[in-house]
Amino acid sequence: MMMAAEPPAGTALAALLAEEIRRAGPISLARFMALALGHPEHGYYHARQPLGRAGDFVTAPEISQMFGELIGLWLAQAWQDQGRPAPLRLVELGPGSGQLMADLLRATAKLPDFQASLELHLVEFSQALRARQEQRLAGWPVVWHAELASVPAGPCFYLANEFFDALPVLQLLRTEPGWRERRIGLGARGGLDFVLAEPPPALLAELAAHGLSAAAPGAIAELSPAREAIAGLLARRIARQGGLALLIDYGAERTAPLGDTLQAVRGHQPVDPLAWAGLADLSSQVDFTALGRAAARAGAAVYGPVPQGPFLRTLGIELRALQLLRQAAPTQHRALRAGLFRLTDASAMGELFKVMVLAAPGAPAPPGFLAPSQPGGGA
Repeated sequence: MMMAAEPPAGTALAALLAEEIRRAGPISLARFMALALGHPEHGYYHARQPLGRAGDFVTAPEISQMFGELIGLWLAQAWQDQGRPAPLRLVELGPGSGQLMADLLRATAKLPDFQASLELHLVEFSQALRARQEQRLAGWPVVWHAELASVPAGPCFYLANEFFDALPVLQLLRTEPGWRERRIGLGARGGLDFVLAEPPPALLAELAAHGLSAAAPGAIAELSPAREAIAGLLARRIARQGGLALLIDYGAERTAPLGDTLQAVRGHQPVDPLAWAGLADLSSQVDFTALGRAAARAGAAVYGPVPQGPFLRTLGIELRALQLLRQAAPTQHRALRAGLFRLTDASAMGELFKVMVLAAPGAPAPPGFLAPSQPGGGA
């Protein structure tokens, strides 16, 4: 891919970060990501409408209505399998434009008992995105939360589509003398730049827990305590209160969390994450091995991960595509076929994106899964 437009001479957030670095020293990559995305004045999600063709990137719900429709029917089946709990809090983490929720609600309109049981909760800190979600979900009572911890207790079905990839990560580089943390400092010209620093003991212990203490020089380890903490919180709530969590994101099931996967995107093109601080989307690949381990340790049964393409085929996306093609005008056929290809083909999102489900130990297996990959009940 070609790089996007020339970076600005400096951003408002970069200036604030440079001041902090001059005062207190280099900051972690995790802090940089958290501020670049979520700073209350100069963060990316407060300054831009990121989604859609006119924005910086698209997610599965914007690619095709079929994605949200199938997720809605999957949820309704899981609700029936779990004994039709009511009320059922349907909680979406990082709901973006609200398209996924709108599509799943439309798809379940002919299931009045399911819809009557729903309480909609959206975990979203961006006021700009909340306004877009409110518009798209007009007519539905919605409760917004700035963080997951404020969602009321009780059985919940959690949705997290492309949520974990934006949570902060830490990076470490294996040098000849040993591991060094990649932090954000100031370069020779005073701009933001990557620097190496002695890692704290807790981070070295985390590396050892992943079996990386003896990695070869040049190796990069990418860890995300933030992701594991959210997975653990979801797992504890589900294990104690019931419900499930459907997690869909891009990443790998790794034997070791090695590699630099940080990327910044603006205008659908990759850009320098430091030069565009606060003006570009940031994400990195999700380590599903670490995510599943954290969830199982916190008490949930873990199903998957499985690739998104086979998962959607199991739910009947090809049959749904045929139904839509029969009803569509000829001018719409190309978009429908392109959407099906992008969501399911191995060369597009079908293999890179994974699906993982967290459930209570002993609960019925979620639709599309036979048995847990990790039984849970560990904490």
